[in-house]
Amino acid sequence: MQVSVFDSSVAGLGGCPFAQGATGNVATEDLLYLLDGLGIAHGVDMDRLLDCSDFICGALGRANASRVASALLRRRAARCVT
Repeated sequence: MQVSVFDSSVAGLGGCPFAQGATGNVATEDLLYLLDGLGIAHGVDMDRLLDCSDFICGALGRANASRVASALLRRRAARCVT
C-alpha cells in the first residue's frame, strides 16, 4: 500500500471544536519540510506558501503554529533588515 495524499493546513490553522484539547492540524509548511528532507517531490513552492501563511496569520491575528514557517519567516525578516 502507498500513501499518495496527505492532509494539512497552512500554518496549522483549524482543528476540531468538538475534540477537547485538539491543538490544530498538521502545518503544511512542516509537512513540506519533511517531504523535502526525505527527497520526495511535492511541487509546492515554499516561498509562496510562506507568503500565504504570513498573510493569513496576520489577517486572523493568530500566531503561526508551524515551526518551520516561524523559523523561515524569521530568517526572511532578518535578511530584509540587513
